[in-house]
Amino acid sequence: MLLCVDSDAASREATAETLRDAGFAVAEAATAGAARERFDDDLEGLVTEQSLPDGTGLELVADVREAVPDTPCVLFTDVPIAEIDTAAFGDLVVEYVPKDAPEARSEVVDLLNHAVAFRSQTAYPLPENEDARLAALEQYAANPDDLGASFDRLTELAAELFGVKAAAVGLIDTHEQRFLACTGVSFEPMDREDTICTYAILDGDVTVIEDVLDDRRFRDNEGLQAVDIRFYASAPVETPSGEAIGTFCVYDDEPREFSARDRELLSLLGDEAMEQLTLRRRLREVADE
Repeated sequence: MLLCVDSDAASREATAETLRDAGFAVAEAATAGAARERFDDDLEGLVTEQSLPDGTGLELVADVREAVPDTPCVLFTDVPIAEIDTAAFGDLVVEYVPKDAPEARSEVVDLLNHAVAFRSQTAYPLPENEDARLAALEQYAANPDDLGASFDRLTELAAELFGVKAAAVGLIDTHEQRFLACTGVSFEPMDREDTICTYAILDGDVTVIEDVLDDRRFRDNEGLQAVDIRFYASAPVETPSGEAIGTFCVYDDEPREFSARDRELLSLLGDEAMEQLTLRRRLREVADE
């Protein structure tokens, strides 16, 4: 469902009709408050006027991203871009289409089609095989809380082997990273955009960041600072068909080097974590027969 928000009834209805003609299911709202009542997991996109009776379009975009992360959003408005305080919304990703632009509503449709198909408004990079990766995650780890203590033993072994402060095994789903096991640190689920592992699964190999503060992507990450992470290394937890569904990570509170042999050993631990997930998948399949 797309949500079309505009206090001008004629403009809203014209936009909604164009979207329906393009094949979208559309709900309409005249105010930001009414729009917020429609936020749910079925929301595929938001088209909003900037000037609303009870707020602004950008405020609404920020709220929808809190409720349904990565929702494609288009600011379709009479308000000139120069008059919109975009600085107050940081790195918020949103398309802007002025209502007086030629073929403006057709442009809105094109932008939404592209954003829905390619997830182009995520606040973090996605693997090219993201859909297959998420499907694989569901197959191997549908209930991560039931996976047992073997991962705790692996992370404890990793922390001792590499002489680091902490180790963890995490799975990366649509919007969050969830942790199967942690040693030396306790992680709650983290927004995907705030994790180093979101970037690490793009590498297809062991990722090493010797000093997190030297990496512009992460130096201002308050979550990493809160748990005092200065060094990061991870190996992908990768299915036999090549989908990286998670990472096996080690961390330290001081910058450090990581040798070629260290990389090999961490890769083996990532493989072992995948073997454990594969075994549990097979046991579930046998139990279901």
